[in-house]
Amino acid sequence: MAKEVLRIGIIREGKVPPDKRVAFTPLQVEEIQQRYPEVKIICQKSEIRCFKDEEYKALGITVQEHVDECEILMGIKEVPIDQLIPGKTYLFFSHTIKKQPYNRNLLREILKKKIRLIDYETLKDSLGNRLVAFGRYAGIVGAYNGLWTYGKRYGIFSLRRAYECFDVNDLKLELRKIKLPAIKIILTGAGRVGKGAMETLDTAGIRKVSAGDFLNREFREPVYTQLSSSDYHIRIGGGHFNRDEFHQYPERYSSYFNAYTKVADVLMAGAYWNPKAPVLFTKGEMQSSEFRIKVIADITCDMNGSVPSTKRASSIIEPIYDYNPISDSIELPLSDDSFITIMAIDNLPCELPRSASEEFGRDLIDRILPLLIAEDKEKIIERATIAEQGELTPPFMYLKDYVA
Repeated sequence: MAKEVLRIGIIREGKVPPDKRVAFTPLQVEEIQQRYPEVKIICQKSEIRCFKDEEYKALGITVQEHVDECEILMGIKEVPIDQLIPGKTYLFFSHTIKKQPYNRNLLREILKKKIRLIDYETLKDSLGNRLVAFGRYAGIVGAYNGLWTYGKRYGIFSLRRAYECFDVNDLKLELRKIKLPAIKIILTGAGRVGKGAMETLDTAGIRKVSAGDFLNREFREPVYTQLSSSDYHIRIGGGHFNRDEFHQYPERYSSYFNAYTKVADVLMAGAYWNPKAPVLFTKGEMQSSEFRIKVIADITCDMNGSVPSTKRASSIIEPIYDYNPISDSIELPLSDDSFITIMAIDNLPCELPRSASEEFGRDLIDRILPLLIAEDKEKIIERATIAEQGELTPPFMYLKDYVA
């Protein structure tokens, strides 16, 4: 008896502004169909995707307008409400798990249409580690944009914008043009984002130094230090920094990050911030003559988060704005030497959509697809399912009041 075919649809991104990324590249679709003969992938027509329809067609992949026949539909960003097909299984970043107000109606409609929603952000192993993410590319592009901003502010070198580079290798070649004075750069974060940013700084030939040397030594070349939470938090009751305690009870710690702001020229913020934790610095500290930082690349882009000057996100089209610390206001970019220049693009991986999609698709093939197609012994898919059959699943019942 012939095995039943599972049809997976790669959907067109409908959110505005449009996202050029995709769940699987053409070569990855070819690989999936070779490895899993029982799977057929259909690609919905798209004029904005970074991989053209013709690139899929050239490998014999079906490209068509409608994907209603597919059981599973995979995108990247939130699907517009009017484009949701009832009764399907969807995988995309829904941005609902933190009760984001702007997506309340999206989750309501998903429940109404009895859609099974699996959110990429909730796909985690038994230890709670995320299995698929774009964090590395947020870090690579965020650090690149931070260096681009510095070059722009001081007129000392000129780089192409990240989105003008064909892929990550092209971007890394562009980094050779950088000629920095002996500045000091702080990078926060040691996760995916931090590692991606480090990749860019290392490729640019900027030397990494310890936190102690960064604070106490002068250098004749540009340097950066990568700070983890233990480098700028102190336990309020005395005693040593305890990582587990800090993650669980960050309010038990105070920050001495301002020691670094007195000696640094650039901040690249790539660390996850818990709202209960101290901020990196206050608006008052930014007004001090001792606050030396003039360029901030807020890769995390948390509004009202750990960096008080991130008052709004910037965009790929308008990547920077100035912050006036005295009036606590946003000003036109590069309008006054006393202002601080902010880069806070909230969709950084979109600037390198081909490379970001390749890495994301690779993780999906290796870590998620076998669980969707065959067996999910560790119940990873089950734990990541937010809604099914018109109901919230047990791990996400806390969203009940959000959708009520």
